[in-house]
Amino acid sequence: MTDDAVLNIKPLGFPWETLDPFLFCAYHDDHYPAGNGQLGPAASLAGRELGMDFAGINGWRMYHGQTIPGFPQHPHRGFETVTVVRKGLIDHSDSLGATARFGRGDVQWLTAGKGIVHAEMFPLIDQSRPNPLELFQIWLNLPAKDKMVDPYFSMFWSEHVPRQVSKDDAGRSTEVTVVAGAFGATRPLAPPPNSWAAQAKSDVAIWTINMEKNARFTLPAAGHGAHRMLYFFRGSALKVNGQAIPPMHSVRLRSDAAVTLQAGPDDVVELLLLQGRPVGEPVVQYGPFVMNSRAEIQQAFADYQRTQFGGWPWPKDDPVHPDREGRFAKHANGRIERAG
Repeated sequence: MTDDAVLNIKPLGFPWETLDPFLFCAYHDDHYPAGNGQLGPAASLAGRELGMDFAGINGWRMYHGQTIPGFPQHPHRGFETVTVVRKGLIDHSDSLGATARFGRGDVQWLTAGKGIVHAEMFPLIDQSRPNPLELFQIWLNLPAKDKMVDPYFSMFWSEHVPRQVSKDDAGRSTEVTVVAGAFGATRPLAPPPNSWAAQAKSDVAIWTINMEKNARFTLPAAGHGAHRMLYFFRGSALKVNGQAIPPMHSVRLRSDAAVTLQAGPDDVVELLLLQGRPVGEPVVQYGPFVMNSRAEIQQAFADYQRTQFGGWPWPKDDPVHPDREGRFAKHANGRIERAG
């Protein structure tokens, strides 16, 4: 019999299914080979459907990239992207003239608002070893009143992202990385001011959870009325309130009930938690635009065709930074920040 705190268990597809206020979560886990000196793969691209390479040949994908993996310039309107990079690097460039290189535990929180065009390329900077890339890109809806705010992004450098380690009675550790939503006394970095996560009663949480073998951990209750999903993406065995969960499955949970997680004996268990009160508004999505009505979607396409959301200031659709460049962000106002 299913525990009343466990509402549903489903296999993970691509992208991962989410609940309001989230729109979807894409999990990328690519085992790229060594780089070729031009930040692309030092491997043959024969047999790949370049421009639309999602097949995962040899454990990696070029996505929409032709010579460098990634996503050349494309527009967004009406929502936010939260990009959590666990391994590898992303080179960001956008229509506002901002650029960044981030990864290795960093998070970029981008408010698309009324419209932005950006590129997300995956530079393979190591020419002597593989260049693994692992990331989550989470789409978080904006309420109608904030869909047309000015676009911008915030950087959460890995060194500043809060993490809390808890130990069970046997001394086994569970580490929670807090991107959004407080975990006990561990407070997150501030989300963008127009984000649904910035609303006092939104109950938004984005956590990754890393459990040692056999570790036990209590996931605390959240507020009543929030949606809560747990994604079991690494490890061979997990129990939630004593119920076995198959690997690569999502678990929908009651938000107002604490649940006990138990890792299996053979390997580390890793989980992603997405939680939040629903925005509760109509969602009309067409490709990269998420609005409240079909008319607003049509207007988004018309605005993009007319303005290109500021135009594309870069000489290439897939710009990358020099291979020796470190992790940095240059914002549209010229402000430069560096990791560390």
